[in-house]
Amino acid sequence: MHDFAGTVVAWYHANRRDLPWRRDGFSPWGTLVSEFMLQQTPVSRVIPRLEEWLTRWPTPADLAAVPPGEAVRAWKSLGYPRRALWLHAAAVAITQQHGGVVPQDVDALLALPGVGDYTARAVAVFAYGNRHPVVDTNIRRVIARAIGGQGEPGPPQATRDLAAMEALLPHDRPVAAAFNAGMMELGAIVCVARTPRCDACPVADRCAWRQAGYPAYDGPRKAVQKRYEGSDRQVRGRILAELRASHIPVSAEELTSVWPEAAQRDRALAGLLADGLAVAVDGGYTLP
Repeated sequence: MHDFAGTVVAWYHANRRDLPWRRDGFSPWGTLVSEFMLQQTPVSRVIPRLEEWLTRWPTPADLAAVPPGEAVRAWKSLGYPRRALWLHAAAVAITQQHGGVVPQDVDALLALPGVGDYTARAVAVFAYGNRHPVVDTNIRRVIARAIGGQGEPGPPQATRDLAAMEALLPHDRPVAAAFNAGMMELGAIVCVARTPRCDACPVADRCAWRQAGYPAYDGPRKAVQKRYEGSDRQVRGRILAELRASHIPVSAEELTSVWPEAAQRDRALAGLLADGLAVAVDGGYTLP
């Protein structure tokens, strides 16, 4: 697989997008913040918010010094706002336990709040240049097609997915880091889910899926996410938007204008309180 990796790395160096976290001098803290933000959020929406965050909180200690509600407020419309709370908690842990320096050891990164296996490995590789397989949705798709001959990767399975990437990973650390990034980029802009651009793919001539005639995928699939419109997630988002817009407690009466159906509104509010994204205070509700 040496030629496969070399081809992907060469293509990456010639075609990679200019993204903030790929520029020389980008900090490990910036990398960690970007990885939190990029979970389930498009790059185009992350970049402006990332720049705002790193201008306001250029180090973990800067973020740790403010209440967690400020992180939730600054998260704005990125979605899945618990990520903001986890990122704030991670900043506190880094400040208190690691002298304000983002650790580079995978196990130490995994011990941080909100950091899972992908994020830990991504920070260790892209911020510090360590050699680890990194696996995200894009990489899983490229491996499924180019190596496995399947149109889709199927549901994630960490042990299997990491082993598949490890089998392709070059031994040289800088090349391995570039290969991780290259596979991710290939899946993001060429080997995309619905309309892959096989004419632009550097490994099209050795793609097992292409050689097999693009057979339809008939394996297990991930569960389909429920519609956002009308969901509790939408109601939670509207309540949070109301709390973000106010620096004083918002009364229960004021929240009635956010969503007309009382039972669903109360259920969404209870969920925000349970998740620590809202707190009850002075007869109303505010960010933590």
